[in-house]
This record gives sequence, structure tokens and C-alpha cells, in this order.
Amino acid sequence: MRKSLLAFITIILAVVLAACGSSDKGSDSKKGSDAAGESKSIKLGATAGPYSDMLKKAIIPQLEEKGYKVELVEFSDYVQPNKALDNGDIDANLFQHTKYLENFEEQNNMDLEALIIVPTAPMGFFSNKYKSIDEIPDGATVAIANDPSNAARTLLSLQEQGLIEIDPSIEELKASEKDVVKNDKNLVFQPIEAAALPRTVESVDLAGVPGNFALAAGLDLLNAVFLENMPDQFRNVIAVKADNKDSQLSKDLVEIVESAKFEEVIDADFKGFGKPEWMENRK
Repeated sequence: MRKSLLAFITIILAVVLAACGSSDKGSDSKKGSDAAGESKSIKLGATAGPYSDMLKKAIIPQLEEKGYKVELVEFSDYVQPNKALDNGDIDANLFQHTKYLENFEEQNNMDLEALIIVPTAPMGFFSNKYKSIDEIPDGATVAIANDPSNAARTLLSLQEQGLIEIDPSIEELKASEKDVVKNDKNLVFQPIEAAALPRTVESVDLAGVPGNFALAAGLDLLNAVFLENMPDQFRNVIAVKADNKDSQLSKDLVEIVESAKFEEVIDADFKGFGKPEWMENRK
């Protein structure tokens, strides 16, 4: 009788313990974790405008197909998205190019990682007076950004169009007005805060407007006199904390951006955006 009772108690305990184990697994599932224990509930950050749109249209739908629950956090400046990423308030962001990311990391003692370069709105050179480079007259006023990064981009683009020449001994991405050694059309440069450049299109002969500000102001990139041939260092990237560069989320983000479906959305909804070298070279 005792043996039968002991056997019965053993069976009951086994059933109870199995039920507890099953309950624990269920609770993990409710938290939305994958097989590796990583959370499937994530937050992505972007500045309001074309790059939050890129997340909404080209990236988040594919993440949701993979089982992620995604919250999009929009920022109104270029400082908070990286602070939020470093603090762990968001899991990835999309708003900045490689040079900005590297400088921000160094200045703020952060360890962030660029996962992959995405198609990016190039700087557009707009004019309400002229339709082509050949029409730009001697002594024309050109509005350029007053910050070093965008100013260098502007000057490089003007050089590519044959309007000026920059001292070849100067590192291209650090070029400034004082490094212009040839200016046959005697262009007059008018430095302006980048965000205000769209408003100058009405008053100057030519304005070099960074793509994000052009789009925010309702300018059509395809109506520009010409577009910047953007170096990859100035194309935007998806960034994560360096500790998370090998996470499943990071791998999924790279896979999505490299997908044909992503490029189809870019071609349909982001006309005029310049594609990075890796995307162009796979064709």
C-alpha cells in the first residue's frame, strides 16, 4: 500500500512540475521573445520626414512579417535619436550619415554602429531663374550651407559640374570657400543655415539644398537644376548600439534593406533618392 501511495505522489508531483514549466514558457512567449531570447517588441527612431516614411513604408512592414511588434519614435532634432539609442530607449535609428555618426560618437563618448547604408535624398541645386548649368550667368549668387559638412558637399558638386575648382591638396570632404582656386563665372557664395536654404530659392540664382530640407519644404528633387552625386559617407545609415550589431534584429534589418521588396518601395515612393554603391553594384 505504501509503495502504491508513493508512486501516486510521484506521478502527481511530476504533473505539477510539468505544468509549471509549461506556464513559464507561456509567459516568455507573451513577452514576445524569439528563440534566442531577444525581444520582438522593438522601437525604431527617425527624424520626422522622409526617413520616418522610409521606415513606415519599406522596413516596418517586413519586420512585422517577421513577427516584430514595432513602435516608431519620431524626433525633431539630430541629437536626441542617438542619445535615445545609447540609453536603450530605442533599438535602432535612421536619420544620419556615416560622417555625422562618427563625429557624434567621438564627441559624446558613445559606441554606436552603422549597420547598412540606405538610399538617401541627395542635395538638390534649385533655381527659379535657370533650368540648366549653361544658363547660370557670370556673377551669379549661390546659396550654400554654412556648416562645414554641407558646405564641402556643395562645393564638390559645383566642381563636378565644372563651375569651380577646389585646391587638389585639400581633403575633399573638408573643402571650404577659401579652398576654391578657380571660379571662372565669379560665383558669389552666400552661406546660409541649412534649414533655411529652401527659402532662398526665391531670391538667389542657385541654392544647394540638402535633400531632407528640400523634401520637408515641398521641393521636388526631380525639378532641381542638378542633383549631388553623393559620396557614400554622406548617405544615411541604420544605426544600433555596437553591442547589438550581431543581434537578430540587426541581421533582420540588413536582410530587409538588401531585399528586392525594399528596393521596389524605394523606386516607387522615393524618387530622386541616390542609391548606395552596394545597391548599384549588385545589378
